[in-house]
Amino acid sequence: MPTDFFGRVLEVFDRYGASMLQGAGLSMVIALVGTAVGCLIGFAVGIIQTIPSQKGDNPVKRVLLGVIKVILNIYVEVFRGTPMMAQAMFIYFGLFPLLGVNMSMRGTAYFILSINTGAYMAETVRGGILSIDQGQTEGAKSIGMTHVQTMLYVILPQALRNIMPQIGNNLIINIKDSCVLSVIGIAELLYKTKAAAGALYMNFEAYTITMIMYFIMTFTCSRILRLLESRMDGAENFDLATTDTLAYTSGMFRYQGEKKEEDGR
Repeated sequence: MPTDFFGRVLEVFDRYGASMLQGAGLSMVIALVGTAVGCLIGFAVGIIQTIPSQKGDNPVKRVLLGVIKVILNIYVEVFRGTPMMAQAMFIYFGLFPLLGVNMSMRGTAYFILSINTGAYMAETVRGGILSIDQGQTEGAKSIGMTHVQTMLYVILPQALRNIMPQIGNNLIINIKDSCVLSVIGIAELLYKTKAAAGALYMNFEAYTITMIMYFIMTFTCSRILRLLESRMDGAENFDLATTDTLAYTSGMFRYQGEKKEEDGR
């Protein structure tokens, strides 16, 4: 057994590196699936929470919408206000057996991470929708758009760009927080690390490898998401679509050569 620190780290990785990489892969898959499904849940809940209720609406519609909003608010508050570890144990060891639901550990992991992420994303989406200027909605309705059309074609595309950083944050958080799912037997990265550290009695060395693996995963995801954000920004200036090519509006068009000259100053 090597006596120096880096030699012991390499020894741990040589013996248990394949197992830890397998655990890291499972952590990544669970985080990606949970974040993707959670975003879908969050968008659905956030959109419903922002549906306006007016006095002139059908009373049945107003009552039904109010009940749905109350249920969704309870869902959001419960899953944002309790630890995911407690949620995992409550659902897997208590709720599912009580309801007769037979779901695998991995399926349960996807389910728990998705609904937990959905609760956080619901508030993010709601805030993103409300951050869009009210004039956008009024303008869309003035040309005859329905609420669904306004949301789909006007509000959500702008809100999505605003909340992209938070989506990235949720993915990074989920990569790290997937470790709490080891309480229901998910053999993710931290679970594999505990096995390696316990077998070799090298906690410091084993967890050093684990920290490096987590950092590589989160850093890579953050760089990819940052690139996606920059691509969503589009060009700095846009040309107006006009029927007369000579009728450009002053100040709305700039050649790329001018932009490059300014960037080089």
